[in-house]
Amino acid sequence: MDTAHDLPPSLLRLDTYLLSKIGKAARGRLAQRLAVRGLRLWHMAVLAALTDFGPHSQRDLAARLALHPSDVAKVVDALAGAGAVERRQDPADRRRVSVEVTAAGRALLGELDADARAVREEVLAPLDPAERDRLSELLLRLFDHVSRLPDADDVAP
Repeated sequence: MDTAHDLPPSLLRLDTYLLSKIGKAARGRLAQRLAVRGLRLWHMAVLAALTDFGPHSQRDLAARLALHPSDVAKVVDALAGAGAVERRQDPADRRRVSVEVTAAGRALLGELDADARAVREEVLAPLDPAERDRLSELLLRLFDHVSRLPDADDVAP
């Protein structure tokens, strides 16, 4: 991996470049931990959404996570096969199928969360606890801001 000494100082002055590199490194480390279990980040995202917000139809889950419905279907299939989620007919609309996390899914999410926290500790090791808390606050603020911006594909050149 490149170190700060290997890169042009003009790149190191670009916050967007640094955010990209740090994000790529953190995501790669988490992806490695998930891959050991045969999972990807989207499996964790689906379990988190169902745990935090309750049962969803696959279509609503896709919209919430900004994923293509066919990708959500694949993730839900894999999680259902592992006993982490169940599909149930929606009592309000028998044509809709609702996806719900199981006790095994909640336990799995707890393990995945522990993996994510271990990656956080590794990546944020140079920061003290107060700096980590402040960074989390700032990142959440930035995430909220960029989520409201138009997609790069939507912006005219």
